[in-house]
Amino acid sequence: MMDRRKQNISVLPSLGELMARTDLQARKSLGQNFLFDLNLTSRIARTAAPLNGTIIEVGPGPGGLTRALLLESDAHIIAIEKDRRAIAFLSHLVEAAEGQLELIEEDALKAPLWTYGSAPRQIVANLPYNIATPLLLSWLQHADAFTAMSLMFQREVALRITAPHGTSAYGRLSVITQWLAEAELVFDVPASAFTPPPKITSSIIRIIPRTAPLVPCQQSHLEAVTAIAFGQRRKMLRASFKKYGGEAMLADVGIDASARPQEIPVEAFCALARRLGPAGLLGS
Repeated sequence: MMDRRKQNISVLPSLGELMARTDLQARKSLGQNFLFDLNLTSRIARTAAPLNGTIIEVGPGPGGLTRALLLESDAHIIAIEKDRRAIAFLSHLVEAAEGQLELIEEDALKAPLWTYGSAPRQIVANLPYNIATPLLLSWLQHADAFTAMSLMFQREVALRITAPHGTSAYGRLSVITQWLAEAELVFDVPASAFTPPPKITSSIIRIIPRTAPLVPCQQSHLEAVTAIAFGQRRKMLRASFKKYGGEAMLADVGIDASARPQEIPVEAFCALARRLGPAGLLGS
């Protein structure tokens, strides 16, 4: 039998009906594109299973994914929203959830999500496209605080995050993410699913933070060597690292000097970071 909270939510008017009564329209400046299809939002929520402990949602907007998370789980849900129009709109859902949903008015770029709620803690979110990458990089700096992240990105970014070495999409974002986590593209979401429809396809990716980085190195050094390498991604590494020791230095760490950066696995970039960072060549 459905519990009372879920019953409260299931009998709410549809999002389409509620939206028709308000002026809550998606704002391009906030990177907003709303999902109303409960079948689709439920699929996203199920992708994040098991849904236990604390579930953190970023940018709930009118609450399509929030409803699905409430219906699919008994977890404590914390929704972070900076748009005061959406905060007001979601009051009916907060009331129906009877304490299961906590709504926080905050800018996600400034919010320390890794301190919210209690473990186990995961993020499930349809991210605003304009801040999705900096949000991910910020959360990965605290990867051990989360058991998982189920996130929506524009497909081009999702492919870069999950790309294996040796592919054209592989780059700095691939290296940093895969050093700290395992990432998998789960499914695509067509533009037609959104209101208003964006001009691109979106993708859901599932990120599982590692208990420790893939191999040891300092993150600032890894970011520095990937910036050097991918800043000239068409060049052989001997040219990009010429002033850092060039071919001899690369040979010392087991890297083919004639290779291009997209051919180099994460572990090799970490070896470069360990070699150049402690020598003071990459800054602090």
